[in-house]
Amino acid sequence: MADFRPVAKASEIAPGEMKLVEFEGEEVVIANVAGSFFAFGNKCTHVGGPLVEGDLDDDTVTCPWHSTIFNVRSGESLGGPGENPVPTYEVRVEGDDIEIGKS
Repeated sequence: MADFRPVAKASEIAPGEMKLVEFEGEEVVIANVAGSFFAFGNKCTHVGGPLVEGDLDDDTVTCPWHSTIFNVRSGESLGGPGENPVPTYEVRVEGDDIEIGKS
């Protein structure tokens, strides 16, 4: 069972937007994909580019540095020089609170 902690407010992140938060000392991105929230590590697995500064298109984010594309649901690399996945986190919404956890 994951240990969930509140990290952001759902009302702060519009559909198609992302927000950088901190969770257990790590930079984590919260993405709003058509009203569903997903959480993933901020560092691209190629050379550490800031994914929060990338382009969110449906359920993919493109690194602004070298264009690696990641699925925000699974963390899987879908193309580009970053071949390894980014970490993902469990997300739940309680009222207006977005909580993330790690299994």
